[in-house]
Formats: sequence, C-alpha cells, structure tokens
Amino acid sequence: MRSNLETVLLRVWSGRGVIACLLWPLSKLFQLISSFRFALFVMGFKSQTRLPEPVIVVGNIFLGGTGKTPLVIWLAQQLKLAGWRPGVISRGYAANAATISEVHTDSNASDVGDEPLLIAQRADCPVIVGRNRGAAARALLLAHPGVNIIISDDGLQHYSLARDVEILMFDQRGVGNGWLLPAGPLRETAQRRRDFTILNTPAGIAVTGIGPDVIHMQLMPDKMFCLSAPEQIMTLTEIKDKRITAAAGIGHPERFFSMLRSAGLNFAPLPLNDHHVFSAKSFCDIDADIILITEKDAVKCRQIAELQSDVRIWVVPVSAQLETDLLANILKLISEKQNGRTLA
Repeated sequence: MRSNLETVLLRVWSGRGVIACLLWPLSKLFQLISSFRFALFVMGFKSQTRLPEPVIVVGNIFLGGTGKTPLVIWLAQQLKLAGWRPGVISRGYAANAATISEVHTDSNASDVGDEPLLIAQRADCPVIVGRNRGAAARALLLAHPGVNIIISDDGLQHYSLARDVEILMFDQRGVGNGWLLPAGPLRETAQRRRDFTILNTPAGIAVTGIGPDVIHMQLMPDKMFCLSAPEQIMTLTEIKDKRITAAAGIGHPERFFSMLRSAGLNFAPLPLNDHHVFSAKSFCDIDADIILITEKDAVKCRQIAELQSDVRIWVVPVSAQLETDLLANILKLISEKQNGRTLA
C-alpha cells in the first residue's frame, strides 16, 4: 500500500495538476511554519549546538533519497586520505529513537538503520546514530576524541545543530513541480541557502530549477560480489547471458536500474520501498539465475540466514565520482570560516 501511495504522490508532484493545485494552500501553510521555525534560530529564540570541530551537513529538500549515502562515504574516505579524522552522525531510519548508539560493522540494521551501517562498513570511521543530532555529535566526540571533522548524514532541516558547510543534493527528478509539501515533493524552497549543490545523475542529463554552480556526481558500479561468498567477484558484463532480476529498496530505485541498463544488462526490475524490510521469503518466488541488489539492501539481507545462503544474490557496490575537487573547496571554506567568517 505504501508503495502505491508513493507512486501516486510522485506522479502528482511531477506536475501542477488538479490534485497538486488543491493541496497548494496547505503547502503555503507548510512554508510559513517552516520559515517561522527557521527564523526562531536566526533571531536566537531557539539555541543551536555549536561544536568545537567543523560540521558538514549532506542533505536534500526533495522527499526521499537523492544519493546522500554514497556522497557521505566518498567524503569520509577523501577526508581520511587528506589526513583528517572524520566521524559521521545520522538519524538512522527505524533506529531506536530513545537512544544514541554507536554503529559497528556487525551491528544489526534493524537497531541502527541500514544507511549508517553501510557507512560504517564502507567508510571505516566512527558512526553514531540518534534523533538529536547535537547530542549524537557530542557523543561521537566523547567516544572518539581524535575525530576532528563531523559529517552529518542528512539533517539540513535540523537547525539546532550549527554547521560550517551545507551540501544540498538533487537527482534527475530535480525539484519536481517546485512546490512544497503536500502539493509538491519539497521540504524547503529550491532557493534555500547552501554552500554546494550536487546533482547526482547519469552523464548527459540536465536538470533545471536547482540553482547555479551545480557540481555533477555520478554513481559508478564496482565489481559485484556474491552475498553468500564475498570473495567471489564478477563484472556486470560477465552476466549478460543470464536471467537477471534487479531489486532495489532505495529512495529512487530507477537510479539503480538505469545504471544497470547503461552497463548493457537486460533484467526484470523489482522496485521496493525505501528501507524495505526483507524476510526469509523475499526472493522465494523469483525465477532468475542472478538477483542483483544494492549495498544498502545487502546490509540487511546478509543478516537473514536464508538470504545469506542464496547463491543467486549478488551485490552491486557503487562509488561516487565528482567532476570537480569538491573536497578542496570544502576545506577552503572551512578554513575561511575558522579564520573569521560567520558560520552557516
């Protein structure tokens, strides 16, 4: 039912039809409330948590996923290569809201969330989850005093945590019909401030309405590996003659499917809800030689014995590639702010 509702809403939000127009007055009310809430922080009526280490927030205004997690992983990896010691904080979808928890590589996805678990496994840096991002960040620095830069996975609208750098992400859906919830897909207007705008799309796709100075990002597939035996690896080209099903429980499954089609694969697509809850019988009725899944889904599937032992399931990792030296620009901005400029 949820999947059908999401499909209907995305169709409504792609244009300014009758339903969207009927909901437009509510979107103006939503905008008024959001603006008032932001003003409370600007005018000092609501306090912000300001940390001793710089904070980078990676987020979006389009409801649903736009590729934040691969960028967070890329940022953490690049910062480590540059000599920094990054840590990551995240809300953790479906994680225990009452606690602040550290994510370990063997944590249960149902306890800490699938995206934080993937970040911990891929980025190899401290990850803390908690609804209150300020409290999560303080816990991160207390548990890992060597951390000297913090990446917030999502959290653009959580103004209680002061930030030094804001990165706003879009994908090929752009801003939809350009209206705020519930008439459109946006949490904030497309004109909201940001330091960097990242567009996560395949090469050659242009998107309008997201602002100037856009930095393009692509998600490129790495060699896939067998869920039951990760030491077994193959390239996508090696399975072109197989009967393939591709499943994706991410914010925009079509992004995963488009990447596979670009690699020349023919397959039966199986779009799933974002943060899909898998079970032992999830793929029982699938008639395929190979079942391709995302890394985000793999962190949950490998914790279910029946799926872990299914030799048909192969994981397709992706890595972010950016057209410019984003890290150098981020570090330059942080340096400027630390030397006297007003923080974001």
